[in-house]
Amino acid sequence: MKTTALGTLSIIAGSSLLIGCNDKEEKEKDVSPPEDLMQEHGLLNRVLLIYDNCRGRLMNKESFDIEAIADAATIVRTFVEDYHEKQEENYLFPRFQKANQLTDLVQVLLSQHQAGRTLTDQISQLSKQAARTENENAKLIGLLSAFNTMYRPHEAREDTVLFPAFRKIVSKNEYDSLGDEFEKNEHKLFGNDGFETMVNKVAAIEKQLGIYDLAQFTPVMK
Repeated sequence: MKTTALGTLSIIAGSSLLIGCNDKEEKEKDVSPPEDLMQEHGLLNRVLLIYDNCRGRLMNKESFDIEAIADAATIVRTFVEDYHEKQEENYLFPRFQKANQLTDLVQVLLSQHQAGRTLTDQISQLSKQAARTENENAKLIGLLSAFNTMYRPHEAREDTVLFPAFRKIVSKNEYDSLGDEFEKNEHKLFGNDGFETMVNKVAAIEKQLGIYDLAQFTPVMK
């Protein structure tokens, strides 16, 4: 009887594990290509907050660890530019051009990707210098400002115009298969928990700068 009971429990436990794994896989499959890209925009927005904070400190000549900018720029380069934007350039933009839909918008977005990479190169270079002149600090302030000024409307236009329109120009099968392709590409480059790893890296920089606690951004209402 004891053996039978243990065997029954093992079967139940094994079934529960299988159900849990299947649920996790199903949730991953349920993430559509635009939803996947929008989540990554959320990560980018947190980097923009880091840039805002560091730019303010530079302007006020406050002392802080300049590596926070360099680390954030590395995340932008590896995850946003070399992965997220490549997904858009390889999978979304060509389909809009082929369908002759939103081609002017796509061209602007593509040119902004290119401009963003130039900005990141310069931000990374200046923020890795142990010492900077006043002119170099002023240039870094301008670069951070230019990056944020471009990317806030850039990602907002993608979220509100480009991504909603994408579903209309591809078949359901193609739409679903692209979601799987996005997941495979992310896992190939960053591992199974690539997005979560990047979120944790951003959170570490936020904590370093003292801007991790979300409550601090709530205005005091009188």
